[in-house]
Amino acid sequence: MYSREEAAKLKQQFWITFGQYMKPVPSASGSTVHWVNYRTGVKNIFFKMDVTNKKAVIAIQLTHNDDGIRHLIFEQFEVFKSMLSDTLNEEWDWFKDVTDDYGKTISQISMEHANVSVFNQQHWPDLISFFKPRIIALDEFWDNVKPVFESLV
Repeated sequence: MYSREEAAKLKQQFWITFGQYMKPVPSASGSTVHWVNYRTGVKNIFFKMDVTNKKAVIAIQLTHNDDGIRHLIFEQFEVFKSMLSDTLNEEWDWFKDVTDDYGKTISQISMEHANVSVFNQQHWPDLISFFKPRIIALDEFWDNVKPVFESLV
């Protein structure tokens, strides 16, 4: 068992390692991108990656406070569902209303990878192999659809 400080340091080291691994990879538009803290450039739309002692998750999170607007944005993502699935080469889980870690209701489109731990450095190659192709595919998808979402909000 790790102390809170040790756990935070190990998690931070994983993200530093992942960031260094991804640094030479350009975005779909050819620009430099900070993969660990990916910025969509559209308010209330986030691409999140998280890893715990039990699983890894990559997600598109819609966080608008107005449920109607958030649902409208979610429904627009549903219009692009087959394009997203084709770009990712897999089906993700879709949640119109889900509670985040802070008790806030959000919408989320996500993929989970179970039975991995950020605290086991032997799992890091598996974690990187989980996150890398998915965040690159999300970037490619976003490069094609971002203008539609910019006009919604």
